[in-house]
Amino acid sequence: MPVLAAQDTPLLSGGLGLLTNTNGGTTSYQTIAVPVLEAPIGQHLLVESRANVLETFSPKGNGQGYSHSGFLGLSYLQADYIATPHLTVVGGYFLTPFGTYNERLSPIWISNLQDAPLIYGIGTMGSGSGTGGMLRGNAHSTETVSISYAAYFSAGSTNKQFQSLRSTGGQIYAYFPKVRLEIGTSYGRTLEGTESNSFGVHLWWELAGIPLKIRSEYAHGAHSQGYWIETDYRLSQIHGADSLIGRLEPIFRLQQTFRKSPDASDFLPSADTQRSDFGLDYYLPHEVRVNTSYSRQFSSTGNVNVWETGVVYRFLFPAWKGKLR
Repeated sequence: MPVLAAQDTPLLSGGLGLLTNTNGGTTSYQTIAVPVLEAPIGQHLLVESRANVLETFSPKGNGQGYSHSGFLGLSYLQADYIATPHLTVVGGYFLTPFGTYNERLSPIWISNLQDAPLIYGIGTMGSGSGTGGMLRGNAHSTETVSISYAAYFSAGSTNKQFQSLRSTGGQIYAYFPKVRLEIGTSYGRTLEGTESNSFGVHLWWELAGIPLKIRSEYAHGAHSQGYWIETDYRLSQIHGADSLIGRLEPIFRLQQTFRKSPDASDFLPSADTQRSDFGLDYYLPHEVRVNTSYSRQFSSTGNVNVWETGVVYRFLFPAWKGKLR
């Protein structure tokens, strides 16, 4: 009996969002489209890419209306060659494998909160992407532990669509399936200008039998360091995941950064900063989610309240009809 060869069909996925941000009493609006392409070529080669299309409307001040700006760019465009069950060779423009947020949580349909952690700039080499090559895969896997790795080299690039610094680094992490715990460490080194090192550690824990997740990271750079810890609890145990209350997901994130010396290239706050984020997401049918959050940020440069809301739609469909075989 013929079956649809879905594994050979390119997929288009991604998210659409309408976001608002009120920071210190000033509100801006943003529409965003994040298409993702996954195109397999035979059994060993995969081409994948993610783009960002943004339209931002910000108040001019003094009641003069809103200014408008647009952005179109790629997060990554890479080819993955699956050499062996333990090795994938990556070439092109890829997400820097440092920590967990950049590769796993940055898409708008995945992240619980609208803003990235304050320490996001440490280890991600500014743009969050590299131009070059990477080796990654699973080094060892048993019923008790799975060990994965990634190692990369990035060339310097000033191309508008493929900006990156000359750098190298990687990460290794272990997952313990019986307790649903992951621990890992990351390293990055900038090889141009003033060379510098960054390192980080992370811990993720998803409790068995309870829809509670705990995620945390610590990162240390040449001029700053900090941490974040985030927890979310889906209320699906109350009358089921599709009930009125079961669609709710409260979120809390605590984060701190510590500035050692001035440096604008890591994009962290210019002074020691502490921030608490309180979120409440609501999952609607048909892959639609409503995000709301309130944040309070404390710093010697000034304390501020941040209110954010967003509506995000997640889509997935084949690029064209699959063939029967």
